[in-house]
Amino acid sequence: MSVLAHATNPLLNPDKNSLLRFFLKNTFYAQFCAGETPAEVGRTIKGLKDIGFSGVILGYAKEVVLTDAQKKELGACSQGKIAEECVYNEIIPWATGTLKTVQLAEPGDFVALKFTGAGRQALYSLAERLPRSAALTDAINSICSLASKRGVRLLFDAEQASLQPGIDDWTMEYMRKYNTAPGHALIYGTYQAYLKSTPETLSRHLRVAREEGFTLGVKLVRGAYIGTDPRHLIHDTKEGTDACYDGIAESLLEKQWGNVLQGDLRMPPISLVIASHNAESVRRAGEICIDGEASTEVAFAQLQGMADEVSC
Repeated sequence: MSVLAHATNPLLNPDKNSLLRFFLKNTFYAQFCAGETPAEVGRTIKGLKDIGFSGVILGYAKEVVLTDAQKKELGACSQGKIAEECVYNEIIPWATGTLKTVQLAEPGDFVALKFTGAGRQALYSLAERLPRSAALTDAINSICSLASKRGVRLLFDAEQASLQPGIDDWTMEYMRKYNTAPGHALIYGTYQAYLKSTPETLSRHLRVAREEGFTLGVKLVRGAYIGTDPRHLIHDTKEGTDACYDGIAESLLEKQWGNVLQGDLRMPPISLVIASHNAESVRRAGEICIDGEASTEVAFAQLQGMADEVSC
């Protein structure tokens, strides 16, 4: 797939080779993706709900690939002609595509939001923990407002460790604004259990939510950037990551501090998404719910095509 993504030969370019495009769309693409058009996505959603899934998570799959020259100019992306280019070529298309995705979702469904899909201004602001530009703020506000009106929940994705503090800042800001219903979140942050710092970060966010009176939305994952995040930030073994994930999940479901997620005072209202392809983690969390010990609103989720045996 990497060869096809970077192909210079027209025969290996799906956009120029219709036969190759047909093959890829009906094999690899169909396995993992909901569709390219509203009609295709709608059929996929209907098919999933017809076989018993109660909801879906949709994601607008837009990423910005920067050239070396653009990377060097990140500091100038908020000024002059470059700023204008970022707004019209990156932020507006990202916002438009995400808004259309929210329109496709039904009440109770989720839409995943990846901030760096908005391009250079988002990337620079996150990396430097700077305030968002006016255009980017307007874009995110419009997405959140539409989601709120439609009853669609938003999952703010985790990204590389170097960007995560900035993402956490923005996520907590929007939780304060929208997660005012006790025990029900509109905005969810994503917490990666493979990072050694995650229990401390999550404990701090729980404390802030309790003190400021809002519901903390938590999407719990193992982690997706092991190939790029600094190795020393990640648990030394898979068993360490597993123990962290399962310990956090248990504490959040039961709203009880434990050996992994530590604290003293009562927890705030929580909405939880157990996002895992690990059958054992799903089984453990499911048993807590079946036994009536869960005190938290919870959903279980997997990526389409990645762990269908767990989903079913």
